[in-house]
Amino acid sequence: MALSRRRTDRRIDYWPGFVDALSTLLLAIMFLLSVFVLAQFLLSREITGKDAVLNRLNSQINELTQLLALEKSSTQDAQDSLANLQASLSAAEAEKSRLEQLLSQGAGAGAAATAQIGTLSGQLDNERQVSQRALSQVELLNQQIAALRKQIGALEQALDASEAKDRDSNVKIADLGKRLNVALAQRVQELNRYRSDFFGRLREILSDRENIRIVGDRFVFQSEVLFPVGSEVINDAGRGEMKKLADAIIELQKEIPPEINWVLRVDGHTDNRPLSGTGRYRDNWELSSARATSVVKFLIENGVPANRLVAAGFGEFQPLDTADTDDARNKNRRIELKLTER
Repeated sequence: MALSRRRTDRRIDYWPGFVDALSTLLLAIMFLLSVFVLAQFLLSREITGKDAVLNRLNSQINELTQLLALEKSSTQDAQDSLANLQASLSAAEAEKSRLEQLLSQGAGAGAAATAQIGTLSGQLDNERQVSQRALSQVELLNQQIAALRKQIGALEQALDASEAKDRDSNVKIADLGKRLNVALAQRVQELNRYRSDFFGRLREILSDRENIRIVGDRFVFQSEVLFPVGSEVINDAGRGEMKKLADAIIELQKEIPPEINWVLRVDGHTDNRPLSGTGRYRDNWELSSARATSVVKFLIENGVPANRLVAAGFGEFQPLDTADTDDARNKNRRIELKLTER
């Protein structure tokens, strides 16, 4: 509906201008007609008065003519009177001519006024045609606005239906989310239980050696247990420890339900000492990744499924101890095992 109001406001409103123009035109026509009527009235009065005078003069002439016939003796007086009367008649005729000229001039003014009225009438007809076209456009716009309102109403109904459907979907999604969270929590609890069992068995198998310990949710081997300095090759003692680890993993996977998509992540870490340029690896990133990969490959060789293992190298960038001491660096050189979901 806001759209319909904006479109309505944009159309050009001809009506106030048209009304002003029409009012001005009518006032001008009324003024000209008033002048013309007044002129006609004055001329008619003047001409009527002169005609009355002429009539009276003609009557007097007739009477004098009769008197002349009756009184031949007073011919000279009658002729004098006749001459006077003729002079008066000439003056009256001259006045009549002047009045006729005035009447002709008034007729010319009337014709001009008539022509102007005709012009104004033509303009008025044109304005009426423009007004009619404007009214037609307004009617067309009203029809378009009505169609737009129907479309907007249909869209609003569709939107309401969509929102109702979305609300139902959101309720279902929220319910599924709750159920999924419960299921995930249960799976996490089960995985934590298996992780505890796994770490407990590792502790029993590896005899709680000082350089093999549990840190949080990870089982940590110090690098010296598995590798020579600067090497990724597992030493003999480390191979023995990793064989025990592989056996524990194979035994544990039989107990974990198949719906739990678990993996054993092997993370390699080094200390912050840079490697010498003469070694096989350019930096600690490569060394940590190579050590983690060596452990994963050894476990695969000893029966652990490859799809249950992940290798990652972190270099020196996730230390357990940030102190700049040999003891801290010893702690940071390590292999971590974490039982987690994929």
